[in-house]
Amino acid sequence: MTNLKMVDFERGVKNHGFRGYFLLGDGARLSMAIWNYALDFFSQKGFIPIIPPVVINRKTFFGTGYLPQGEEDLYKTQDGDFLAGTAEVPLMGFHADEILNKNDLPKKYLGFSPCFRREAGSHSKDVKGLIRVNEFYKLEQVVLCEASHNESVKLHEEINRNIEEFIESLKIPYHTVVNCGGDLGMGQVKKYDVELWVPKENKYREIGSASYFHDFQTRRLGIRYKDENGKTKFAHSLNSTAIPTPRILVSLVENFQQADGTIKIPEVLQKYLGKEIIS
Repeated sequence: MTNLKMVDFERGVKNHGFRGYFLLGDGARLSMAIWNYALDFFSQKGFIPIIPPVVINRKTFFGTGYLPQGEEDLYKTQDGDFLAGTAEVPLMGFHADEILNKNDLPKKYLGFSPCFRREAGSHSKDVKGLIRVNEFYKLEQVVLCEASHNESVKLHEEINRNIEEFIESLKIPYHTVVNCGGDLGMGQVKKYDVELWVPKENKYREIGSASYFHDFQTRRLGIRYKDENGKTKFAHSLNSTAIPTPRILVSLVENFQQADGTIKIPEVLQKYLGKEIIS
């Protein structure tokens, strides 16, 4: 990517410091192509696109389970708010303290936002390249459904399958792993990780995850609905990565690089990028 003038790490470090980068030229265009393709792809799955705020109050971070234990990895403002590391946080706060109509469930949202993570404790991990950076963009699936374990299981499989299908359409090799209990985050009932093949490292690296929470988050945020008998219940929540950039560029570029150093663009992205080859 450096050779093709798609990324500049030296100037990134000069301006941001450790883990800084500039995407430029076809690196920026390729990211935007992925965003636009993902918007079309997930909208066809019934998701409503939302661009949320990412400067979020402490209450919403507590509600989603990112506080108190994750404060070290959050950027904090002088006003006591935090920068979100995922659109999941503001999208879960969207219906906080509301009573929804059961007939409107499930609600499916596709959030697009910049994301900020300090990567505290990761100073020796992935110190070069675009795998682990402090700021990036991500599209995120968030779902609210009725208080039914079977419904949560069904939707969990669905949102995970969405990201698998998205990766399959790009023709990037991947596999999916289920997390063991010790690797689950606060409130998570079950979690899948989707990992893409990274040829240079000769291994798979995580590109996204899909989780469901039952009513852990919705109790904390006060998200309820009335059932057919008029009884108020707490909804269930789920979320899954749709796709993050720039991390996906690593697998995309490495798997599609040709012998002469050019990059063949996946067919589904060509109309969004306007070219078949980056050279």
